[in-house]
Amino acid sequence: MAVDSLKSITKNNIAPVYLIHGVNAFMSKKIRDKIVDYTLNEEDKEFNLSLYDLEETSIDQVLEDAETLPFLGDKRVVVAKNAAFLTAEKSKDKVEHDLAKLQQYVEQPPSFSTLILLAPYEKLDERKKITKLLKKQAAYIEANEFGEKEMKQWIHNLLSKDGVNMDEDAETLLIQLVGLNVTLVTNEIEKMVLYVGQGGVITKEVVLKLVAKTLEQNVFTLIDAVIQRKVSIALNMYQDLLRNNEEPIKILSLLATQFRLIYHTKQLSSQGYGQQQIAQTIKVHPFRVKIALQQSRSFEEQQLKGILKDLAEADYEMKTGKMDKALILQLFLLKRAQ
Repeated sequence: MAVDSLKSITKNNIAPVYLIHGVNAFMSKKIRDKIVDYTLNEEDKEFNLSLYDLEETSIDQVLEDAETLPFLGDKRVVVAKNAAFLTAEKSKDKVEHDLAKLQQYVEQPPSFSTLILLAPYEKLDERKKITKLLKKQAAYIEANEFGEKEMKQWIHNLLSKDGVNMDEDAETLLIQLVGLNVTLVTNEIEKMVLYVGQGGVITKEVVLKLVAKTLEQNVFTLIDAVIQRKVSIALNMYQDLLRNNEEPIKILSLLATQFRLIYHTKQLSSQGYGQQQIAQTIKVHPFRVKIALQQSRSFEEQQLKGILKDLAEADYEMKTGKMDKALILQLFLLKRAQ
């Protein structure tokens, strides 16, 4: 887990070679920066820190730099991103890479250098000899997108630095509003910590007050109002969206997307599929599936079919200009939130 890996990096255990693999760009950078900061001081970074793109630069040149003695310092750090030669994908590299040289380097790295290879991909090709070697010999760190559990751990780590607590329902609401985007969550946590102060408590009210909502998040709340049959809240929210110049057809599209997800998750759940299986089958993040499953409990399958039929008809009416677009969606909400 990337959060645990980040915590485990200390000044006394820097490895000679790192392979940071995964699509979580925020955590990859955090891990990379921590390794660099623990290896080089600010003055050394000017002369002994090198950054390369392996789509543009050969691994041979990168290794040549890593094997060069540090200048006016004890250590050198060489960072090379886009190590696509570790995947099964067709290479976009403009250069040739001598992987035999990389193998020799990994087996006998110089004591004065730290080489960091970044592989921002979903999968590596485990059949390749160099991939196997790096995963065995190097410090291998996965930086994949966070699930709900990892995100909550990350939130707790951020809060503990300032002695701030967060109510469980506030934490759940934050993830519902922002999603599992670690950059956005971090920014919102930092903002709320400043608001409540050291030793403070972040409540649900604080989240509602400070966290800005996107259109998608507002639509999610609108669906909740429909589910709970709170017609006045649903209509007020809809009017707020219109006042913010949101297009009815865009709101309709997002409603249709979420209700389709609710319908599919209910279908698969009734067939015995678990949350992870559903996520893999329909290729949607497990957290979104979790929310959709919760929402699906408020509907029978036939009700969801009816809602999807109503949404399809509303879409047709909007596109053919049969009625005012804003009124079409208002009538849908009146019908389904009653």
